[in-house]
Amino acid sequence: MIFNVADIEEWAANSIDLDPQEILATAISEFSPLVGISFSGAEDVVLIDMAVKLGTDFRTFSLDTGRLHPETYHFIDRVREHYGIPIDVFFPRPEAVQKLVREKGLYSFYHDGHKECCGLRKVEPLRRALNGFNAWVTGQRRDQSPSTRARVAIAEIDSVFSSDRGPLVKFNPLANWTSQQVWSYIRENGVPFNPLHERGFISIGCEPCTRAVLPGQHEREGRWWWEDATRKECGLHSKDISVLAAVAH
Repeated sequence: MIFNVADIEEWAANSIDLDPQEILATAISEFSPLVGISFSGAEDVVLIDMAVKLGTDFRTFSLDTGRLHPETYHFIDRVREHYGIPIDVFFPRPEAVQKLVREKGLYSFYHDGHKECCGLRKVEPLRRALNGFNAWVTGQRRDQSPSTRARVAIAEIDSVFSSDRGPLVKFNPLANWTSQQVWSYIRENGVPFNPLHERGFISIGCEPCTRAVLPGQHEREGRWWWEDATRKECGLHSKDISVLAAVAH
């Protein structure tokens, strides 16, 4: 290894000028086969495209909340077929979802916030997906949300999803990229993308919680639009451990 896990944040601070491909290459070379690329949106497929071009083995996983857009399900299969790679899909625990729906209905998040539903459908499955990994790679960018992601590092210890096995390292190779850079890469390299993007959906999540945005609106304004603009996170990338309070371990 070129660094100790304990020194990952120092490495990140000294490597802020690295290209995403170099950051991704480091993540895979240092932690393969115990590293996974999280896949859900356009940024993540950019990372998959970069990883394929590196010519090294890597693993990809995705979360099926049970409430994704039909276009998103077709998108997952299109990426699998385009790159000829397996994608491990993780689902929420049915008994937990059944209990929530029985007690609060199908749309409780419109009344009492999205964290409980996201905890069951996204955070808990992610914990299972990350079990056995020493590192994971995400498509987070700093400009996605000025209030919650402005300080995203290119690499860090994931304090929320680390376990008794040891610290989990989180790489964010696109942290310094803008949306324009992401889409320039997609166009120039023929990277598959969700067709919802062509209909004004920029940040795509579950169908009941995502809508298209108007010109001039920030991309995250289409997510959980009924809530305060500073709370546009589901818990997958939250540094606040309290977001997991509703999740059964």
